[in-house]
Amino acid sequence: MKTSLRRTLKTAAAATMTAGLLAVGAAAASAHVHVDPDDTTAGGYTHLTFNVPNESPTAKTSKLEVALPTDTPLTSVSVKPVEGWKAVVTTTDLPKPVTVSGATVTKAPSSVVWTADEAHQIGQNEYQAFALSVGVLPDAGTTVVLPVAQTYTDGTVVKWDEKTAEGQAEPGHPAPSFVTTAAETGHAAAAAPASPAAAESTSDSGDAGSAAGWIGLVAGLLGLAAGVTALVRTRPARTK
Repeated sequence: MKTSLRRTLKTAAAATMTAGLLAVGAAAASAHVHVDPDDTTAGGYTHLTFNVPNESPTAKTSKLEVALPTDTPLTSVSVKPVEGWKAVVTTTDLPKPVTVSGATVTKAPSSVVWTADEAHQIGQNEYQAFALSVGVLPDAGTTVVLPVAQTYTDGTVVKWDEKTAEGQAEPGHPAPSFVTTAAETGHAAAAAPASPAAAESTSDSGDAGSAAGWIGLVAGLLGLAAGVTALVRTRPARTK
């Protein structure tokens, strides 16, 4: 009985430690700047939500710059206002003319820069969501890469611009990206951008689901630890 109990305790402890390490690793990965599109259908429009965490223990995030593709340009770009942040969309000449929806395009938005006033900078243990409405999305199967530069109040600039190679581990500072998909059979023509309220609802739902998942994981780990402790305390004394 005693040997069996020891094995049970060791197994439970190992499982708890493994789960904890996995949770830490997942939490570190989720701290990256990433983009969430609400639609990836080629030829259509989408809302892009950039979730930006502050990773500095001493400085605040004061500026964010998103580079837009010029080889497969997004000819329509509009910004959802963020309180305390000023947004500037820059349009430049393309390296070479491209055809978008049957029209020849020579200029397109190439970057969006958000700059915060002092009262609205992103502090420790905080994050901010920045949203764009963009289109027209390129052909199905295109990887849309959106490098980001995150500036801190101490002058540090963190560049999220590393490409993730298929079959390899994710780099330390991966560039936000997504892949366009083909329209479903019978899919309607490319829709106009959805309302800001719809985009906000989608973003909020995703954040809430993520938070609920982490709460559930932590609760499960605590429950497992409590069960092991109770098992030890309630084990009857061995009779002589």
